[in-house]
Amino acid sequence: MAVFTPVSLAQASGFLSAYDIGEVVELTAIAEGVENTNYRLDTTSGRFVLTLFEGRTDEASLPFCLGLTAHLAGRGFACPTPIENRAGGWLGRLNGRAAAVIEWKTGAWLRSPSAADQAAAGAVLARLHLTAADFELGRDNPVGPAMWRRLADRCAGGAARASVEDGGLLDRVEAALARLGDPFTDDLPGGAIHADYFPDNILFENGTVSAVIDFYFGCTGAFAYDLAIALSAWGFDAEGRAIPEALAAFQRGYEMVRPLTAAEREALPRLGEAAALRFTVTRLHDRIFHDPANLVTPKDPAVFLRRMDHWRAVEPA
Repeated sequence: MAVFTPVSLAQASGFLSAYDIGEVVELTAIAEGVENTNYRLDTTSGRFVLTLFEGRTDEASLPFCLGLTAHLAGRGFACPTPIENRAGGWLGRLNGRAAAVIEWKTGAWLRSPSAADQAAAGAVLARLHLTAADFELGRDNPVGPAMWRRLADRCAGGAARASVEDGGLLDRVEAALARLGDPFTDDLPGGAIHADYFPDNILFENGTVSAVIDFYFGCTGAFAYDLAIALSAWGFDAEGRAIPEALAAFQRGYEMVRPLTAAEREALPRLGEAAALRFTVTRLHDRIFHDPANLVTPKDPAVFLRRMDHWRAVEPA
């Protein structure tokens, strides 16, 4: 979550005139994340999230993302429901951006999850995969190998803006791109996946997961890749060093609900390296091309480069 497009109270009020959710009382910027503009929206009937879609969120993909969220919520999965406007749609336009109103979910993300929390989050990810099994829409991975290549090329073209550190990171990215190629050629079990299952997208309340949020990288893909992303997010410390007990707890929780096949288990380290490469190159790009005018703080790409080293070290020969 972040703020790229400012919205005034009057502008929000005009946009919300198409909804039956009361009148705007307060609009508060949410300055976390790096992709879309988000506001906490308090109205006379409750609290919601107002999202304006930016950057890598293709407007054409939003029926998939919002549809997946609605599909899961409709089946009792812990995630927010998109709010329909009076025309029966989820999307409108605000300040030149596609925009939506989403149910507000209570809870908070955990900065220091315990082993039990790790296992709970893993189990919820497995339930997400199973609950979404009959979701009929599809979406290609918006941040797959072709996008990695394009972002790396743009980083190289922005060399004048890059620091010495970023130049060294780009060299490592280029080596990983050459080594991995397309890591998604296996015929592994798959379907709709979250593809951004980081701790700050998983809310806890009273010791349990209260909501999974932010499905805007959601796509059709291998379940094991979604697990690899999640392990890369949950199983490492702030410096990118592996925490073996966290990795084990998260995967144990996942497999208590949905056991992996032998092929998935074998592919997991390679998919973990692919996940770490994805976040290294996107964070590197965002840091090189950061606009200080945006209310967002770029995240460190180096910590995911270290994750690549871990996954490569545990990959079968």
